Amino acid sequence: MPNLLEIDAAVPELTEIFRDLHAHPEIGMEEVRTSAVVAAKLREWGVDEVHEGVGKTGVVGIVHGRGQGNRRIGLRADMDALPIQEATGLPHASTQAGKMHACGHDGHTTMLLGAAQYLARTRNFDGTAVLIFQPAEEGLGGARAMIADGLFQRFPVDEVYGMHNQPTGQPGRATLCKGPAMAGASFFDITVTGKGSHAAMPQQSRDALVAASGLVGQFQTILGRNVAPLDQAVLSVTQIHAGSAYNVVPETATLAGTIRFFRPEVRDLMQARMRAICEGAAQAFDLRITCDFREIFDVLVNDADLSDAWTQAAADVLGADNVRDDSQPFTGSEDFADMLQQVPGAYGNLGHAGTVPLHNPGFVLDEGILPVGASIYARLIERRLPVAA
Repeated sequence: MPNLLEIDAAVPELTEIFRDLHAHPEIGMEEVRTSAVVAAKLREWGVDEVHEGVGKTGVVGIVHGRGQGNRRIGLRADMDALPIQEATGLPHASTQAGKMHACGHDGHTTMLLGAAQYLARTRNFDGTAVLIFQPAEEGLGGARAMIADGLFQRFPVDEVYGMHNQPTGQPGRATLCKGPAMAGASFFDITVTGKGSHAAMPQQSRDALVAASGLVGQFQTILGRNVAPLDQAVLSVTQIHAGSAYNVVPETATLAGTIRFFRPEVRDLMQARMRAICEGAAQAFDLRITCDFREIFDVLVNDADLSDAWTQAAADVLGADNVRDDSQPFTGSEDFADMLQQVPGAYGNLGHAGTVPLHNPGFVLDEGILPVGASIYARLIERRLPVAA
């Protein structure tokens, strides 16, 4: 079947909601306006329960089906924007300086709202749909905040599903990777503390900048000589800060970045080798180096059977020829992984006509996927909670 007819009929309203959310982006844990819009729409459409403030700014909606079943299925969408200045020139471009929905979370929220409206109106399922609108996906721990606030104790589910848009230039395609699908991630901060001096007399210094610069290249040997070739891993130094004048050897330098991995053992190896390299550099340059690692994302692991449930729902909407479950693991990260650590489920990707990458100032989400995503969410509920004949 194509998009659900009731959802297609709601496209003008859903588009208006999406454009409003896009014009008013909010960074993680600041989604006060966004969550208020979500909660108001859920109540307007007759969702049975609406709970606000879950994990600070998260929202949970509950819709009961027409049967007496006690199974419960969760659907999740993220709501936060990024600290990026928009450069799309859209009529509904961001009105907030330095903030933009450059990852399409406004679209994800709209898709789940579209499913909520449909499910509350039709109730063509036997059990309960739990609609999870999550804050702060972009590395700020929104999933963990909701879980710590009792998400799955207060609103238990047997399975949970999510999806992400992908600007592939190929609308009408959906993909999923069974098993480990998205990398876990750690962020790191490294501080090099030496001794400053006049730049004309560097022999009086313990040059933190020289030591820090050397670390950048040395870290890359971890991937080439310590991590096994068949273990996928990434180590990226993304920041280096030092100095404030042309004629001063700086006393301190800082590095920051991320490592990505698909097995915790690889993460532990990479961190241990980084610490060892830092210890060696500290001794060689006669200065002090400290390392701080923060575990930001778990590895996202799709349950094999529930991956089939996701792709079958997508096939109902897009056709079986347009849905694949053999995509390659992706070294990007997603904190829906934290929910999958608690409850089995699956997470797929929905292609659209846009071609500008995610997290880019020129990213534009193809509005044509709004009813598609909403229909897939709705079909997941109807398939997993069928009404008895």
